[in-house]
Amino acid sequence: MSTPTPLALELATVEDLPAITELWFTVFNDPDMRHLIPDTPGAHEWFTEANRTDMLTKPYQKYIKIVDPDTKDAQGRARIVAYAKWDLAMPDERGARFPPWHGDMPGQDCDAFFGGLEKARRRVMGDRKHYYLDMLGTHPNYRCRGAASMLVRWGCEVADREGVGAYVDASKDGASLYAKHGFVDRSDPAGPSGVASMARA
Repeated sequence: MSTPTPLALELATVEDLPAITELWFTVFNDPDMRHLIPDTPGAHEWFTEANRTDMLTKPYQKYIKIVDPDTKDAQGRARIVAYAKWDLAMPDERGARFPPWHGDMPGQDCDAFFGGLEKARRRVMGDRKHYYLDMLGTHPNYRCRGAASMLVRWGCEVADREGVGAYVDASKDGASLYAKHGFVDRSDPAGPSGVASMARA
């Protein structure tokens, strides 16, 4: 039996955005997230366009992907099996994390949840310069093959070279991955139970 070709890390492009959207909706499908960002055509379009705007107009937003060279998509390109968005700007430089919510989304609930994440980040990091792992997702069929670690390590190496910290809103299931890369759980015990506020010096 032949050994699979190793997964490869590459910079993502605008042409990758539809596949990234499909991957995101495959990965983040728990009931709480699906309530906030439902699996509807309108929400898919909103998500794709939000990322397109960031990719084209915000050079500090770095989109990276992991591809499987052995598997091709419908266009004959290597399949995207994981991706990450690293934000190399501080919140006041970046502005709003998301554009206005789509009509399919419960706006007040989205404001409360994502606003709470922003507050937790400010509580932990303050004004200290750091990079933010805004998003990371791995297709369920490719977990435990090192894809997520490659994506985390990419941003950590950039942060280390520039002498800054890093931060991530981790799912409780994903916290152990980040801990392996030097992130420490700084969660407020009174905060949301499903998310870990994790910082790296």
